[in-house]
Parts: sequence; C-alpha cells; structure tokens
Amino acid sequence: MSTPPDIAALEAKVAGSSFYAAMKMMPPKGRAGMFAIYAFCRAVDDIADDQQGSRPERAAALDQWRRDLDALYAGGDAGQAAFLAEAVREFGLEKDDFVAVIDGMAMDVAGDIVAPDAAMLDLYCDRVASAVGRLSVKVFGMERDAGIELSHHLGRALQLTNILRDFDEDAGIGRLYVSSDALAVAGVPITDPATIVADPRIDAAARVLAAEARRHYAAADQVMRSSRQGDTRAPRLMRAAYGRILDHMLKAGWTSPRHRVSLSKAEKIWVLVRHGLMR
Repeated sequence: MSTPPDIAALEAKVAGSSFYAAMKMMPPKGRAGMFAIYAFCRAVDDIADDQQGSRPERAAALDQWRRDLDALYAGGDAGQAAFLAEAVREFGLEKDDFVAVIDGMAMDVAGDIVAPDAAMLDLYCDRVASAVGRLSVKVFGMERDAGIELSHHLGRALQLTNILRDFDEDAGIGRLYVSSDALAVAGVPITDPATIVADPRIDAAARVLAAEARRHYAAADQVMRSSRQGDTRAPRLMRAAYGRILDHMLKAGWTSPRHRVSLSKAEKIWVLVRHGLMR
C-alpha cells in the first residue's frame, strides 16, 4: 500500500476517458500537475476501495500518507508523496486539500457508508471531489475565489453523477451513498444496500439526487461563464461529458435491471466539437 504510484501506467490506463481528453488539452506543465494529483487520488482511493487488508491496516496506510504529506510540506523526506513535490511547488497546491481527500477516503475505511444523511453526504462529496477540484483549479490558473466556487459546485455535481452511475457496484461492496433524506422522500426503507437498490422506488430517490446534481451543474456553468475561457477548458469538458451521462441516466431511469451508462466514442467527439474544445 505504500508504493509510490506509477504515473505513466495510470496515464495509459485512463487513455480514451473524458479525464484524459481534458488533460491532453493542457500545456505540458499543467498536464503533469494534473496527473500528479490524479495519481495521488488513485493511490488513496485504492486503499479505501480495494478491500485488501483489515480496516485498521487501511487506516494506517492513509495515516502514512498524512505523515508523508507533512514531511513534504516541511521539506523533509516525503516518502511515497515525493512525486507531488514539483506540482506543489509549481502551482502552490495546499496541503489541506490533499488531507481533505484522505479524510474522505477515511470515511469509507472507518465503515461502509450506507444511506448517509444529507449533511454527511455533502461532506463526503466535498472531501472526495470538491477538494480535488480545489487542487485542480490552481493548475488551471483560475482566480482563487472563482476556483473555489467552481470546485464546490462542479465537484459535487460530478460526484453525485458517479454515485448515481455506480449503484450496483457500490452495493456489491456493501455501500450506498444515496442519502437517507432522498430515500425517505421516495418511501424506501433503509435496510441493506442490495435490498435498497433492488427496490423499484429507488428511481424516485435517485431523481432527488439527480435534481441536486443539476443544480450544482447550473451553478458551475455560471462560474465558468464568468471566468476566462482558457482557464476552464478542462472543467468545461468534464462538465459536458458527465452532464450528458446524467441526462442518459435520467432518460433510462434507475429501476433494476440497470446498465452502467458511458459515452460512446462518437458522443465524446460530439462533446469536444459542441463545446469548442477541439484543437
């Protein structure tokens, strides 16, 4: 768990994804910075999600990342976090945002999340998604206040979209991120994740989260319209791709049996052309 990530291997793994398309449009230094952030996120996410080792062992692995980050920012031996040094120096990335991501992963390690209340779900989204956004907008070169606001809204929109897309995958490892508030609106009793996602009323609960995601997408759009276009090329692509995924899910619904939604190559090209992102 303590081996530094292989950034080149990760880059090859995501080739063809919306993330990769967004990163390719960035200048070399920015692209390297974003892949460093991605590699960090992938490493700590694997600790939370790979189900390898006991919970105390995985918590200890996350704590080692905290210590390595402390050392990195103190100018000491950063261990497995050493690969972040150049990006931290080049873009002024803040330690608190890296730590917030670890805190989000620690929520999954401490116990499988099942039907959190709205406040806990929002905190989780802030840590695992908006904190990544706060790191990323520094690489994009956005003005600080606009970048923080974009991170708040787009991070939550993207994470809620992922939650809505990954019902069955999450239930398979004993997790369910649909809020208890949304389940209550739909009249779905809180039992175990597999039973909840098999309940036909899950569609109504999912639409509550989808409406929230759309509100965040709309707020993110407003921020991006007010920002310099060059600074928002990558987030505009991510917003366009994931917003389209959400639209597909809204059309298909969430009643079982579900099929995981993804964009075809043609749709990805359409997104690039439609939003003026092809060079």
